[in-house]
Amino acid sequence: MTVQSDLEKAMAYCEAIKGSYAMMAHSTEDQQAKQMFNSMKADLEKHMEFLSGRLEYLSQNNELNKKN
Repeated sequence: MTVQSDLEKAMAYCEAIKGSYAMMAHSTEDQQAKQMFNSMKADLEKHMEFLSGRLEYLSQNNELNKKN
């Protein structure tokens, strides 16, 4: 497995977890828990931004993607 495919897999997992956090935040009436789930979702979005940037960098700079 390549680094690029590992990153793509991690992004897919993050997307699923982000959805779970959103559902948990929506499902609870406990405002403190709701705030924590939303905070965790926001943190995950920051992680995803980094992963996405790394994926973009790899796709632009990967020698296998360059044509001679």
